[in-house]
Amino acid sequence: MITIKPHVSEKIEHDVDKKELLARLKLFLSNKLILTEIEQIKPFECDALPAYHCIPWIVVLPETLGQLQNILRLCYRLGVPIVARGAGTGLSGGAVPLDNGVLISLTKFNQVIEVDVENRFARVQPGVRNLAISQAVAQYGLYYAPDPSSQIACSIGGNVAENSGGVHCLKYGLTTHNILRLKMLTMEGELVIIGSHGLDSPGYDLLALLTGSEGMLGIIVEITVKLLPLPEAAQVILAAFDNVEKAGGAVAEIIASGLVPAGLEMMDKAIIKAAEDFVHAGYPVNVEAILLCELDGTTEQVEEELIQASDIFLLQGAVEIKVAQSEQERLKMWAGRKAAFPAVGRISPDYYCMDGTIPRRYLAKVLKQIAQLSEHYGLAVANVFHAGDGNLHPLILYNANIEGELEKAELFGGDILKLSVEVGGTITGEHGVGVEKINYMCFQFSAGELLLFHALKAAFDSKGLLNPGKAVPTLHRCAEFGAMHVHGGILSFPELDRF
Repeated sequence: MITIKPHVSEKIEHDVDKKELLARLKLFLSNKLILTEIEQIKPFECDALPAYHCIPWIVVLPETLGQLQNILRLCYRLGVPIVARGAGTGLSGGAVPLDNGVLISLTKFNQVIEVDVENRFARVQPGVRNLAISQAVAQYGLYYAPDPSSQIACSIGGNVAENSGGVHCLKYGLTTHNILRLKMLTMEGELVIIGSHGLDSPGYDLLALLTGSEGMLGIIVEITVKLLPLPEAAQVILAAFDNVEKAGGAVAEIIASGLVPAGLEMMDKAIIKAAEDFVHAGYPVNVEAILLCELDGTTEQVEEELIQASDIFLLQGAVEIKVAQSEQERLKMWAGRKAAFPAVGRISPDYYCMDGTIPRRYLAKVLKQIAQLSEHYGLAVANVFHAGDGNLHPLILYNANIEGELEKAELFGGDILKLSVEVGGTITGEHGVGVEKINYMCFQFSAGELLLFHALKAAFDSKGLLNPGKAVPTLHRCAEFGAMHVHGGILSFPELDRF
């Protein structure tokens, strides 16, 4: 396990006495909304990446907007840092608390405020579960499109913080493409509205800036999400391959053909076997890779595209094609994919999930190099990912009880991130940077770009109290991590003393 130790220049120091802060909090929060005992606060020490953890100083569970504003105003005056937390399903350590700060849990902000059927949007609080939105509007023939694998548990506020995607993001986009308006509290407790319920809003596109900001610019208190009509028809093709590279090539051909599947997912042999044993989705277990390709739209459109996609898969070397014969079978095929992560937990004591994104044309090349890295580090890897948009999720299998294996897994993961950048991709697609990938921001971005990121944060959070030490590294950290090659150049640190 790795205890979070912020870089010396990232630590927010203050001289506030804990008893004094608790006394002030109790002026507007009841005792049941303030947690300080170890058995109460330990469940908040990490998110879904437990390798990084820290026991929080104080945990608060506000129930109203007014309470939340008072917490922020108090912490702002006293210079106490805060971390906002949703359901805790994040995979980058973005919600790891501070040992000298306040952790704000937003789980009590869990109401669907309004459903506007005519204009196809819903206003929801940040603690509403992703899947609960679609369940709430299903009676109107509508749904919310982004569907992370953790959608049964993850909160919409966390989805906004990380700009989450899901298996249907190829056609319907990420969170940023599916929200209209945000209500946000600044660190000073000011309520700000970003975006609008219309097709466009005046001024800069701050909605896109806030989506994926990892809790560093403000605390989201209300989200207006777009709702889509349920498609008339949806069908899934399972294409099996005896070679991972062939499957990668088939993905490129599907996209090049002009088809836009609702989802296009890839699973390798290790994942196939684990998911099949866990869910019994009907996957063939004697092949090297499968693609799940979902097509939706009108019945006629889906029937035509099924034939087109099947022909492409066969030309690219598919050894088996299977089309779901019922809605139940379609859902079961997807259940296997969405259960891939917990399924791997049955075959390995621990795993480290990566989140690099690459141009689709390099899928076969990158998968081959990941296999070579696996041999180099002596750690098995299981691949499952959003093949349609190149978002990789290699799961590095290791045993934390064996000394040095976690460190090897982290180095292995770092090499995958570097490889993603080298082929023109990025270090994260939907899991965020958090603390897990913060050093690799130094590899992807120049000193000037990092300074711009710091300037943006300062514009929203002048004291740097919101989720400090996450997502954007200081130049001091980058200097210690080492000068990294970026686009053929070397990072320089002209303003090192400032950040």
